[in-house]
Amino acid sequence: MQGRIIKALAGFYYVEHDGVVYQTRARGNFRKKGQTPYVGDFVEFSAEENSEGYILKIGQRINSLVRPPIVNIDQAVVIMSAKEPDFNSNLLDRFLVLLEHKNIKPVIYISKMDLVEDDSEMKAIQKQYQKIGFDFVFSLEELLPLLTDKITVFMGQTGVGKSTLLNRIAPQLHLETGEISDSLGRGRHTTRAVSLYDVHGGKIADTPGFSSLDYEVDNAEDLSEAFRKSVKLVMAVNSVLVLIPMSLLALLRKRLKMAKSGKSVMIITFNF
Repeated sequence: MQGRIIKALAGFYYVEHDGVVYQTRARGNFRKKGQTPYVGDFVEFSAEENSEGYILKIGQRINSLVRPPIVNIDQAVVIMSAKEPDFNSNLLDRFLVLLEHKNIKPVIYISKMDLVEDDSEMKAIQKQYQKIGFDFVFSLEELLPLLTDKITVFMGQTGVGKSTLLNRIAPQLHLETGEISDSLGRGRHTTRAVSLYDVHGGKIADTPGFSSLDYEVDNAEDLSEAFRKSVKLVMAVNSVLVLIPMSLLALLRKRLKMAKSGKSVMIITFNF
């Protein structure tokens, strides 16, 4: 049979096939091959009545995220708060770089708009991102139609209200919410596992909160293509991202040199 992994827990993989979920394990040969099944994987599996099934083959992946470990994603809702913590366009752009490079469509959602006295600044920011093709929404009513027929993950700095939003979208999740730390301006990590749930005609993942992004890029050309139209990302020096106008990109490419490892893989870690 063929199906999709919708949950991974303690060595078990829960595979959905024709609306039925089967509990399976991975064959030992996957470990020998250095392969690990992830949530979102399309797999071939065997399952007999009243017995544990086994994953036999993992299908080809179109994309993947390291943290959270999930694959074959259509889009990601990037949650940024207007207040507590304050909106951070630099942080948002880091998320967008990751998603563009991974070929995952970003949807920008702004939480805590009720804490903003004057929304004119946020509306101006919305127009800027919409002009270069991003979905940028403020309300659940705007967001829900975008989830239909999609596999969607939710990501964002801890404390922006991700668990609160997911509980409004899917109350059956009963996700724990956390308060903001006054000293750090960050929220407590409140979600831990990754699972796919049926919501509004699509599937969503209750991905964990996190305070860093591990970003793997094969080469500088791929990295520069991660930014749309008016802005391009051309290099990273000591984990600091440099943004330049597209008009200067060709000139700077001739002058900038980037260190390459023996494997020609660059790892950039964003901390916030």
